[in-house]
Amino acid sequence: MTSSVIESRGGPRLTEREELRRQVSEVVGAAPVFDMHTHLFAPEFGGLNLSGIDELLTYHYLVAETFRSAEVSYESFWRMSKSEQADLVWRTLFVEHTPVSEAARGVVTVLDSFGLDTAAEDLKEARAFFREQDAASHLGRVLELAGVSDVVMTNDPFDAREARVWEGDGGIDRRFHAALRMDGLLNDWEGSAAALQARGYEVDRGVSGKTAGEVRRFLDVWIERMRPLYMAVSLPDDFEHPAADARDRVIREVVLPTARAHHLPFALMVGVRRGVNPALRAAGDGVGRASVRAVERLCAENAGVRFLATFLSRENQHELCVSARKFPNLLPFGCWWFLNNPSIIKEITRERLELLGTSFVAQHSDARVLEQLIYKWKHSRRCLADVLADSYERLLESGRAVTRAEVERDAARLFDGNFRAWVGQAPPAESRSNR
Repeated sequence: MTSSVIESRGGPRLTEREELRRQVSEVVGAAPVFDMHTHLFAPEFGGLNLSGIDELLTYHYLVAETFRSAEVSYESFWRMSKSEQADLVWRTLFVEHTPVSEAARGVVTVLDSFGLDTAAEDLKEARAFFREQDAASHLGRVLELAGVSDVVMTNDPFDAREARVWEGDGGIDRRFHAALRMDGLLNDWEGSAAALQARGYEVDRGVSGKTAGEVRRFLDVWIERMRPLYMAVSLPDDFEHPAADARDRVIREVVLPTARAHHLPFALMVGVRRGVNPALRAAGDGVGRASVRAVERLCAENAGVRFLATFLSRENQHELCVSARKFPNLLPFGCWWFLNNPSIIKEITRERLELLGTSFVAQHSDARVLEQLIYKWKHSRRCLADVLADSYERLLESGRAVTRAEVERDAARLFDGNFRAWVGQAPPAESRSNR
């Protein structure tokens, strides 16, 4: 029988395909994750920290899917309480139909992880389970089940509910990190200008005079408070740079100088079409193909700034990979929003491995409800394990077998190390307290 390993200085090399795939699956399944983009909040943010079965079922992905099958009007649905909405979603997508969509299957994965009935006729058992959980213990259990060591939030300095926490003295759970969201400043400058004026900052809607300096002063204050790992903005599919508009001026005169001054990366999430169907509310946004050239120009003009980038359209992914090959200050990350489906995750990850090696961030959860971490990372790990194993098999066919240590190194880079290095976070200590 042919041995499945051969010895090397870096440990045994995996030369038998079945053993290779087994070990890759094992390594990827155990690799700690630094979840670099979520909409979760630390426990200290109270009601902003969403959890439980009703929140899981009223996630906007499932709401949009429910309207495709349920005989209910938008107006009737929005008049319902959250528990009534959750009951309708469960009955429609999980009882009357088979939950084969990625979002629906995700809820099944969560319930199964807690040993709950995934084919129940109603939500009594699930509601009782979540109601009985101690919040702190439940958070720890979810993070453990998901294999997540650190979570990056999305933090809006204009949100009064968040501001009360940041302006307090208690601090937040160390496992949660801030990301300074720039959507208000860049996508609604008029509204942000009015809010800044109300706070005493000397700004005007024309972005003239003292405006740039005053906005930078505002950001300095919030960077000191939040200690964000990066600044981030979600941009429409028609985003261009350069452009003759307020957004471009604020990017050039405020955001980029702030990035340089504080050594903060700037994350660009491009391709959203807001309010395609306004009646769906948060579920009503769509996707559009965007210009990667705008990101290329930003990278070329600002070699000293580190950019993170992800695009919402599948059609933009190859061009983003090619751009990342040309600009060492550009780091592609994740499979965002409508791309977070196994078939597309595998395609995009395979393409990135073939063009960029392991020099990207494989995935982020984009979770809005705590327990979503469980399914989003369980499903993504399976996708990455399959794609990595395929890559190692092709390498083996070319005459080079990998070691388990190399697989561990690759998984660590893709799930944790590349992002940590980009934002200047030290590797995790062997022993670390949560607070």
